[in-house]
Amino acid sequence: MINYRLLIQYDGTNYFGWQIQADRITIQQKITDAVEIILKEKINLIGSGRTDTGVHALGQTANFKTTKDLDIYKFKHSINAILPKDISILKIEKADPEFHSRFDAKKRSYLYFISKYKSPFLYRYSYFYHNKIDCKILNNLSRSLIGMKDFSSFARKNTETKNKICNIYEAHWRCTSDMIIFKVEADRFLHGMVRTITGTLLTALKNNHDNGFVEDIIKLKDREAAGEAVPAKGLFLFKVKY
Repeated sequence: MINYRLLIQYDGTNYFGWQIQADRITIQQKITDAVEIILKEKINLIGSGRTDTGVHALGQTANFKTTKDLDIYKFKHSINAILPKDISILKIEKADPEFHSRFDAKKRSYLYFISKYKSPFLYRYSYFYHNKIDCKILNNLSRSLIGMKDFSSFARKNTETKNKICNIYEAHWRCTSDMIIFKVEADRFLHGMVRTITGTLLTALKNNHDNGFVEDIIKLKDREAAGEAVPAKGLFLFKVKY
């Protein structure tokens, strides 16, 4: 079997996330269907991680195995011709036979985009936030997130994941003339974690809380203690490192 690695971008607006679900349109299903049409055989498409409903990706990684030795240039052209306009395969390459997109990932990073003004061109891909944002204060608050900690307070209540320990390497805010961009990188993320962290930090800023506010939320391990999650449309899976 030959293992192929894909680099994927997608607009998640019209999809119920990455993972295949019964009677729902997902990114994984669309790509799987396209590959199987070309190969005329069943494949198991493995993604680096799930993205939720409405979340986008600039650099999702996936892999699948087949007995066929593909003409990569031709295959890439063919699959992109079949896929809808909001999903694109940027790169295809042969990978080590044991390569696993999910289990071999060392770090994953997300970007969250907040627009400073109402724009019809930014609406689908950012959160228009009405209140004033101070990136210096947000960066100070974000320091409390760095390190290996139990992030139960930032995970959805119905998540099936028992282990809530994650190691956050970076949590940084950057302000531009039009946008505020929050980048967070960790070894893994829980269901809804990035959006809840973003919303909690914005709440802390709005109410003039200090670092102790964020630290207390982490210690409580209770989703009710954290802030409201921000909308999915501003969130992008940025990069997966191996």
